[in-house]
Amino acid sequence: MGASDRVLINLATGLEDGEKVTVAFLVATAALDAGKEVSVWLTKEAVRLALNGFAANVACDGCPPVATLLEQFAEGGGELLACPICFNARKLDEADLVSNGRLVGATPLWQWIGDGATVFSY
Repeated sequence: MGASDRVLINLATGLEDGEKVTVAFLVATAALDAGKEVSVWLTKEAVRLALNGFAANVACDGCPPVATLLEQFAEGGGELLACPICFNARKLDEADLVSNGRLVGATPLWQWIGDGATVFSY
C-alpha cells in the first residue's frame, strides 16, 4: 500500500475521556473496513490502551465496550503504536503490550506516514 492508503489516528486521551477513545476507534475500524492500512499512535495517558487487560474498563455510558473496539481493530489488522517517552514515563512494562502493539517514536512514525497519509487527532 502507498502512503495515500494509510490512516494514522493520534490519540492523546485515555479513559479519562472515554468518548474520544470510542470515536477514535470507531474511525479506525471504519478505515480498516474501507481497505486502509491503519495505525493509532497513542500518546500521554492513551499509551495504557496498548496494555493487556486495560481495555476491560468502561469508556462511557452507551458506548460500545473498549475491549470490543480494540479487538475489532486488531482483527482488522490495525496496529497500536505507543509513544516510548510517554510509555516509559509511566513506568509501564513493554512485556505487557498487546499483540498488535509496539513502541514507536516520532522519527519512525514520520517514515510510516510518508507523503499523502490521512491523519486524524483525538
